[in-house]
Amino acid sequence: MPRMRAVDAAVKILELEGATQAFGLPGAAINPFYSAMRDHGGIKHVLARHVEGASHMAEGFTRARAGNIGICLGTSGPAGTDMITGLYSAMADSIPILAITGQAPVARLHKEDFQAVDIASIAGPVTKMAITVLEPAQVPGAFSQAFHLMRSGRPGPVLIDLPIDVQLTEIEFDPDTYQPLPVYKPTATCAQAEKALDMLGAAERPLIVAGGGIVNADAADLLVELAELLDVPVVPTLMGWGTIPDDHRLAAGMAGLQTAHRYGNATMLASDFVLGIGNRWANRHTGGLDTYCKGRKFVHVDIEPTQIGRVFAPDYGIVSDAKAALEQFVAVAKERRAAGTLPDRGTWVEDCNTRKRTMHRKTHFDDIPIKPQRVYEEMNNVFGREVRYVTAIGLSQIAGGQFLHVYKERNWINCGQAGPLGWTLPAALGVVTADPTATVVGLSGDYDFQFMIEELAVGAQFNLPYVHVVVNNSYLGLIRQAQRQFDMNYCVSLGFDNINSEETSSTDTSPVPKGYGVDHLRVAEGLGCKAIRVTDPNEIAGALEQAKTWAGEHKVPVIVEIFLERITNIAMGTELDNVNEFNALATNSEDAPTAYALLD
Repeated sequence: MPRMRAVDAAVKILELEGATQAFGLPGAAINPFYSAMRDHGGIKHVLARHVEGASHMAEGFTRARAGNIGICLGTSGPAGTDMITGLYSAMADSIPILAITGQAPVARLHKEDFQAVDIASIAGPVTKMAITVLEPAQVPGAFSQAFHLMRSGRPGPVLIDLPIDVQLTEIEFDPDTYQPLPVYKPTATCAQAEKALDMLGAAERPLIVAGGGIVNADAADLLVELAELLDVPVVPTLMGWGTIPDDHRLAAGMAGLQTAHRYGNATMLASDFVLGIGNRWANRHTGGLDTYCKGRKFVHVDIEPTQIGRVFAPDYGIVSDAKAALEQFVAVAKERRAAGTLPDRGTWVEDCNTRKRTMHRKTHFDDIPIKPQRVYEEMNNVFGREVRYVTAIGLSQIAGGQFLHVYKERNWINCGQAGPLGWTLPAALGVVTADPTATVVGLSGDYDFQFMIEELAVGAQFNLPYVHVVVNNSYLGLIRQAQRQFDMNYCVSLGFDNINSEETSSTDTSPVPKGYGVDHLRVAEGLGCKAIRVTDPNEIAGALEQAKTWAGEHKVPVIVEIFLERITNIAMGTELDNVNEFNALATNSEDAPTAYALLD
C-alpha cells in the first residue's frame, strides 16, 4: 500500500473528484496543504486578499458551471471565521463549496493555542458537514464524505479543518483504487408526475414557478420543453431567472415584492394553479401568504423533504431532484400530447402576453444627475444576450431584477437568501475564473463595491477581466428607503466632500461630483485596474463599450462608475397586489425602449 502524507492523499482525492480550482490565502497552519498542491500540480490557485473574498470566489466558480465545486483555503483561527459568511451564503442558496482550514496541533486544541478556534462548531449551522479531523487515517474518508454530501440531496458547503500534525503524518492510501461515493438524489415517480399533471390539467390558468433547483440540476432545457409541451407560462424566481429566456413566449416575468415585473405579479394574481419546481417560496417572492395562496392550488417539487410544507402546505408535494422530476413530467406530457388529451391554453397564454406587452415601468430618463432606470436600459442595449450578470443586494440588485434581461441559466448569478454586501466583486472573479471567455458584468451599489474593493487587485494580478458597473448614489439606498416607514434618513449617507476631488486622474478628466465621497476611480487604478466615470446619461453606452474594449485589451477588471441622483425610491411593496410605484410607468415604446413588445 502506498504511503504518503495525509495532505498528499487529500489533494489527490480533490483531483480524483474532479476539483480543479482553489481560492485562498496560505498561512503557517495550512502550509503543508499548499505544499501538497505545489507537488501535485493539478489544482490551480488564485491568491485572494481576504478569506471572505476567497469564499465568495469559490461560490462564483461553482455557480458559473454545472458540476463545478470551488475550494476555499485558509489557515487556522481568523481565516476560518472569515469564511463563515461565504459558507452561509452557499448554504442558503444550495451551492457546494469546500472550505479547508489549517488548525493547531491536536494536543494543543484545548490549550488556547495561537489561532486555535473550534471552527467546526462555528461552521456547523451553515454547512452540511463541518469536521476537525483528529486522526490522520481519517483524512481520506473525510474528503470522500465531503464530496458525497456536497453533491447529494440538496447541495451545500462542507468545511474540513486539518490540524497541522494531522496534515503532516504519513498514512496508507492507494489512489489507484479510490472510488467516489455514490451520489444520492431522490427521484419522482411516474405516478407522482401523472397526479401533478392531472391537477395542472384541471386548472384554467396554470403557471410553472421555476426555482434555483432547476439551475443546480442543469435542467433548464427540460423546463422549457415541459412548458412548450403543456403550453403553460413560466414565472422564474430570482434564483431561477434565465431558466427560460426572457423573450420566450411562455416567459411570464418574475413575481415578488422587489425583484419583480409588473406583468409578472399581475399574471401570478390571475392564475389558479402553480407548479413550483426547485423553489423555496421565499418571502420576497410570495409576499403575504394570504394574498399569494388565495384562489389557487399548488404542487411543490423539491429535492429536500423538509422544504415541502415549510412555508405553506401545498396541495401536493413531490420530493425529487428537479431534473429527475422534469424528466418524468416531460415523458407524461409527451404521452398526453400524442394522445390529444392536453387542454388548449391559447387564451391564457395570450392574456399573459398582453400583460407582458403593456405593463412596464419607464426607463428612458434624461435627467442629470442620472436616474438609475436609464443605466439598466443602456446595459440591455450594450451587453446583449450572452452576458453573465453577477450581483448581490441593494437597490442596484432590485432595479437590475426589474429592468435587465436574462436569456440563459447561470447568466444571472446572485446570492439570493443571505445577501452579503461585498459579495459581487469576488464572486465575479470566481465566475471569470470558471469561464474566461464570457462577458461577465458585475453590478453594485457604491457600498457593496466598497466592502471588498481590495479584491480588484486579484483581478489585476491574475488577469481576470470583467466589467463592473457601480451605480453610485453615495447612500445605503435600500436601507434609506426602508427607513421611510420610520420617517427618518439616519446613518445611511456615505457622502462627504473629498478633499482630493478637484484633482483629476490619468485616465479620466471628470472629478468626483461634490458630496459623493470616495474616489473609486483612483482606488481602482491604484489596485491595477481601469475605471471610467459617467455623469451624463447620454455617455453611459459609450462608457460601457469602452469598458468592454479595455477589459479585452488589458485583461483586468474595468469599473464603470455612474453617478446617480442621491435619492431614488425603487418599486417595492408588502403584497403582490400592493407594490408602490414611485416613478413613472411606461405609456409608449419611447418610455421603455428595451422592454419586450411594449404596446405593439
